[in-house]
Amino acid sequence: MATNALKLSHVDAFYGDSHVLGDISFELGEARMLGLLGRNGAGKSTCMNVTMGLLPPRRGEVIVFGETVTGKSPEMIAARGVALVPQGRRIFKSLTVRENLMVAARKPDPGSKHAPWTTDTVFGMFPRLSERRNQIAAHLSGGEQQMLAIGRALMGNPRVLLMDEPSEGLAPQIVAEVMATIRKLKESGLSIVLVEQNPKLVFDVADDIVILNTGRVAVVSTPAKIEKDGVDLRQHLGVF
Repeated sequence: MATNALKLSHVDAFYGDSHVLGDISFELGEARMLGLLGRNGAGKSTCMNVTMGLLPPRRGEVIVFGETVTGKSPEMIAARGVALVPQGRRIFKSLTVRENLMVAARKPDPGSKHAPWTTDTVFGMFPRLSERRNQIAAHLSGGEQQMLAIGRALMGNPRVLLMDEPSEGLAPQIVAEVMATIRKLKESGLSIVLVEQNPKLVFDVADDIVILNTGRVAVVSTPAKIEKDGVDLRQHLGVF
């Protein structure tokens, strides 16, 4: 029987009085990649905040490898093997590249099947970060900062990696490099949620697709089935 790495079940979430997620349910299979799509304001980042414990849901459950983590702190959820590459990178700009990585270091979960991530393995994946390991992070290019944000998340030795708009604001060549890295992480067996507005970046790498529209699940499918069924993505994502 297939194992779910992550499951959101009937989640409702609010910002103040604003109902931003309504009855959200989806599953991420172990060693699979789920593309979470939707236009601005659809609720994609809110799903990631709920998963990480940054926004407690009003109703519903978040389950990681069969364990309910609803209501737990972000630190406890990270300890269960979940890491977030946040939208906007949010690196520690006053620290060096190496210090950014070290501050996020965490031993692997005992249930992890993956080789542990260390500064050496992160630098091996991102040679440009290795060259700049003693440089202050504020002085990195946008692409290098995104690589650092991914590397910092990997230092937590996650079993589930949440990536929130990793292509945002990057030049096309750098986007291609970041997507190549994401493919490598998927091939390593990591379970990944890739949040994007641009379906073209997701459809050739994701195993499963969830499309949100105004805080609700509009489509749950696969890239091949969406294409076969002729789903009108413009209805949910706008013109692309």
